[in-house]
Amino acid sequence: MESMLSKTHGLVSRGLQEIRGSLVMIDNVENVGYDELVTIRAPDGAERMGRVLEVGRGKAVIQIFGGEMGMQTDSIVSFTGSAFKIPLSDEILGRIFNGIFEPIDGSPPIVSSEQEDINGNPINPRARIYPNNFIQTGVSAIDGMLSLVRGQKLPIFSESGLPHNRLIAQISRQASVLGEKEEFALVFSAMGLRHDEAQYFIDEFRRSGALERSVIILNLADDPAIERLFTPRIALTAAEYIAFKLGMHVLVILSDMTNYAEVLRELSAAREEVPSRKGYPGYLYSDLASIYERAGIIEGLPGSLTQMPILTMPGGDIQHPIPDLSGYITEGQIFLDREMYMKGVYPPINVLPSLSRLMRKGIGKGKTREDHGDVADQLYGAYSRGRQARDLSRIVGEIGLSEDEKLYLKFAERFETQFISQGEYENRTIERTLDIAWELLSILPEKALTRIREEYIAKYYPKTGVKQR
Repeated sequence: MESMLSKTHGLVSRGLQEIRGSLVMIDNVENVGYDELVTIRAPDGAERMGRVLEVGRGKAVIQIFGGEMGMQTDSIVSFTGSAFKIPLSDEILGRIFNGIFEPIDGSPPIVSSEQEDINGNPINPRARIYPNNFIQTGVSAIDGMLSLVRGQKLPIFSESGLPHNRLIAQISRQASVLGEKEEFALVFSAMGLRHDEAQYFIDEFRRSGALERSVIILNLADDPAIERLFTPRIALTAAEYIAFKLGMHVLVILSDMTNYAEVLRELSAAREEVPSRKGYPGYLYSDLASIYERAGIIEGLPGSLTQMPILTMPGGDIQHPIPDLSGYITEGQIFLDREMYMKGVYPPINVLPSLSRLMRKGIGKGKTREDHGDVADQLYGAYSRGRQARDLSRIVGEIGLSEDEKLYLKFAERFETQFISQGEYENRTIERTLDIAWELLSILPEKALTRIREEYIAKYYPKTGVKQR
């Protein structure tokens, strides 16, 4: 932790007014700033770190990092005069850190003269470049219909028990930018992860070789919960350095933002703030925005920063404050569906309620393939009709469907088993994804392909029909 702190600026206070969970109140302090880092030394010599949450009228509220057990009112508080900063260099690639950027991989701490505030710096909106380049995840449902674009923030909405960990591990292994000269890196940040889950990710990264181009920040379930408020900001600070200083294209995965928001609610309750929806603080929107809005491309700087936050919706409730507010801030969402998962579909992505608002800017000729946009539109239309036919068949039976409805029902079944579903270690190129889409569309007659231009039908439509698998 020493590398994160500047020398104490001389302000030392003896005695705490009150200890309330992870918060301590102190009197008779002046010239103390918001978010300033402090050290708290207990009478037994134990030392803890903290930061200033509120200050005014000679009083300060300090948030403690780590456990508050053993804290006493006669502790000594030293103010450092600086905010939480982390040392950065190109040596962070291939490393694993805990939620406050301490190495947990057995290697020494990062030593660097470059120290960056984890809260980041606001980006001038005029300096932002509109995202317009494709990132290939190797997952057909995402690449083909919910394309991820460099500089975008595209969350995955999941539920407890669904395989979002497997999916984000797959994306982490496979994600790449097209082009031989493009350098790509990954920053993986986990909040409240169980030990077995953390080991799974570490093993996957090492086995696939992805660790060499990655930075992993892990806050485990038995780590101090309050550190989860810092974990995503540390990850984004590292990602900004890799993107805008080292000139690489960076994908940041933040899992799970629900655990982050839960700690924010606990802290708000401890401060006795007036609660908003479901007990979350009224500033939940702006707090989430301060994280999500750190994605983008900046004019004049190399690299890009793309985000894929993971949200587990409590009870599958899309109107819960966390997914609800995240949907307003981000540029789309990917839904994992329990019904599809129970049918054995992996990844169980329901493309119909899912959306990538920036997809159109990142696909097409010179980026993916000329027919990409039209094919995606046709898949949406055909799958929607197939789902409607499936719902109707549950009422009248398949025998009661018209010939067209039976055709679209067949398409929907094949679409889920051949396009959406793929192996956990199957890395499909965008060309392979689009070829599979055309094979499925050949179930339908050419006249039904009303959303695809004739020249693309002439070029790509298989004349022999879909292959049996």
